[in-house]
This record gives sequence, structure tokens and C-alpha cells, in this order.
Amino acid sequence: MKYLVTGGSGFIGSHLVECFLKNGHSVIIIDNFNGFMTIK
Repeated sequence: MKYLVTGGSGFIGSHLVECFLKNGHSVIIIDNFNGFMTIK
């Protein structure tokens, strides 16, 4: 099966993607690295 995961590089998303891949599924990851939590 094919899955689309938004936020796939975050903590929960990355574990979800890892589980899908481990079970032989295809995964497309969409994420946004805009740096909104950057400490200045």
C-alpha cells in the first residue's frame, strides 16, 4: 500500500514512516523546514 505522511521528519512521523517501510509499504513524506522554532 502507498502512504502519504505529512510531518514525516518529526518524532511521531518518522517512527510511523519507519514502521510502514519495515512492513513493505511505499511512503511519500511531506514536511516543512521553515525554522519557526529557531532560538535567536
